Amino acid sequence: MPPKSETQPASSTARTQFSDPSDDYSIDPIFHILRVLPFSFLRPPKLRLKIPTVTLPSAMTVFSLILLTYFMVVSGIVYDVIVEPPGIGSTQDRFTGAVKPVVFLPGRVNGQYIIEGLSSGFMFVLGGIGIVLLDLATDKNREKSVKVSFASAGIVFVVIAYVMSMLFIRIKIPAYLR
Repeated sequence: MPPKSETQPASSTARTQFSDPSDDYSIDPIFHILRVLPFSFLRPPKLRLKIPTVTLPSAMTVFSLILLTYFMVVSGIVYDVIVEPPGIGSTQDRFTGAVKPVVFLPGRVNGQYIIEGLSSGFMFVLGGIGIVLLDLATDKNREKSVKVSFASAGIVFVVIAYVMSMLFIRIKIPAYLR
């Protein structure tokens, strides 16, 4: 007994298995009218459209956007939008009774004022920029004075960011690392 593909005519197998989507073969006359009739008297216009050229942004633009996104994320902008904390807090002095502004919410690790988040985020970004400057200082194609400037600014930025972040943590959690 021969296989099924040999028993069927070649034209019908080609039409069923490998049908072209642009093939107008159909038994339905309404399908034929809807598909063929409008194009017998309508012609599509000849458009001369130019493909828009999209240029990639520069590396500095991408770096700036990523740095801004990093600043927003580490500053706790999502927390600030959801919880809506005040910008700064206040506390009353025990001896004089005067009200003093407070930037850090002491004792609560999972809460913050808006200024606290922004200042902490700025310190993280400052440390990141310092690391980028230290990386730029290792370029062999730069002059020695530029390398020294990048290295010294990078070290200063990293040290300031570390010291201030540790200060912020000690204000937030008084018994941290003691």
